[in-house]
Amino acid sequence: MRENFFKNALLNPDVFSVTWELVPGRGAKETAQEKIPDLVRQAAEGGKIHALSLTDNPGGTPAMSADFIGSEIVKFGIEPLVHFASKDKNRGAIESQLYALDRAGVRNLLVMSGDYPVFGFQGRPAPVFDLDPIHILQLISEMNKGLEYPGIKGTIRHQASDFFAGAVVSPFKATEAEQIAQYYKLKKKIDAGAQFIVTQLGYDARKFHEVIQFIKQCGFNLPLVGNIYILSYGAAKMMNSNELPGSVVTDKLLAEIDQERKEPDKGEKARILRAARMFAIAKGLGYNGVHIGGHNIKYEQVEDIIRQGEALVPQWTDLLKYFHYPMENGFYYFEYDKKSGLNQEKETNRQNAPPDAKIGFSYGISMFFHKLMFEPGKNLYGLMKAISRKIAGSKLENIFHKLEHLTKVLIFDCKDCGDCALIDIAYLCPMSQCPKNQRNGACGGSYQGWCEVYPFKKQCIYVRAYFRLKKRGQEAQLEKNIVPPCNWDLNQTSSWINFYLGKDHTSKKHDNSPAGK
Repeated sequence: MRENFFKNALLNPDVFSVTWELVPGRGAKETAQEKIPDLVRQAAEGGKIHALSLTDNPGGTPAMSADFIGSEIVKFGIEPLVHFASKDKNRGAIESQLYALDRAGVRNLLVMSGDYPVFGFQGRPAPVFDLDPIHILQLISEMNKGLEYPGIKGTIRHQASDFFAGAVVSPFKATEAEQIAQYYKLKKKIDAGAQFIVTQLGYDARKFHEVIQFIKQCGFNLPLVGNIYILSYGAAKMMNSNELPGSVVTDKLLAEIDQERKEPDKGEKARILRAARMFAIAKGLGYNGVHIGGHNIKYEQVEDIIRQGEALVPQWTDLLKYFHYPMENGFYYFEYDKKSGLNQEKETNRQNAPPDAKIGFSYGISMFFHKLMFEPGKNLYGLMKAISRKIAGSKLENIFHKLEHLTKVLIFDCKDCGDCALIDIAYLCPMSQCPKNQRNGACGGSYQGWCEVYPFKKQCIYVRAYFRLKKRGQEAQLEKNIVPPCNWDLNQTSSWINFYLGKDHTSKKHDNSPAGK
């Protein structure tokens, strides 16, 4: 098996890893695809790039498969880093895709939920989101050990794969609930097997510092990669207006870039210098590498950023003043340090901060009935379990199911998946109220607390869940217990009966199976 130079570089404390992002683009033989071999050849010959990062249908639009381009890049003797999104494939297709990548020798993956599908042939594609990034990381971890599953003659165990899989986190969130939700989910990603972390895109030095502090505070020891985007005015304007969800460009930064583009070189020198300064700051802060992206970037520009960035590292603290772009009334996880311009180790006091979301009376009612009916050994639990056993498989089951579903539609907009995750998310349904069906935490696309898909119309359910739980001092519940993907064997069946008979994930978590009782 050949050496994984990207993995080795990222895990080597004496090496500062650099990845360069390529966007395959829509089409097979268009300009975007025809340019890629030359760019790959230059990167391979230059020897300064440790991996070429390949996007997976960015912006929610169709593009050339990152997997295929990755298999082509391997032939040039340089490592591909394939963005691996869950938005377009169910778990069967995801497993198949991983087998193909393993066979092709494409080992480096950046796992994410992906941008919500926007348009395709004859209209918007159907979003899938069968697995969230945490589930995919779990699958990859199992494949790296040798995936086991039941066969006709007993357990089948595959040969172990050698994936080096990372995940994404955004420290660039404006509100308390959004930011805490990102960090809670980050813990789950690491627990699920993430081997490195890449930040989302932003230009606030305190936020870059914040995420590395958080990781150290939690006792995690894995590489952290800073995201650097060579910011043109067009891209900055889109990010500023939230047209590229998850990327943050403030009004102040946009105004500066607007002035820079009036220079004779249309702002190119300023763009490269900004990226080089970010490179130096990331290395000075203790990041293990950087991820460089940008529209129509030439290899010479990437080399220039590396060269200038390395030269600026000794004075990185003096460069912090160039990245003071706080979001209006933005939340920081740690207290401000006036001396350094970064953060103290002390966490921001969140106890008395006003909620950003209405809690509503339905949560209290839901919790009342939960304690009454769904806590093993208490109140009506035994009675409901006996009733469920009695009617399961009878004609009464259909009536019972319809009554349950009607109740839950009125209160929770229930989609009748049969493997209910309401209790995991403070009685908010991820299957009906989260367009990406995220069962383990918020995606990275929320904006000012609003859902990526419905900005200014629907709040992110994890923002709402956070404040519901915080009111009871239980917000840390969102970082505990990885919630399994929905078991579609149970679709269109009674989740109550499934719970009491030990079929759903919640009952199994409580060891509520018939065998255990």
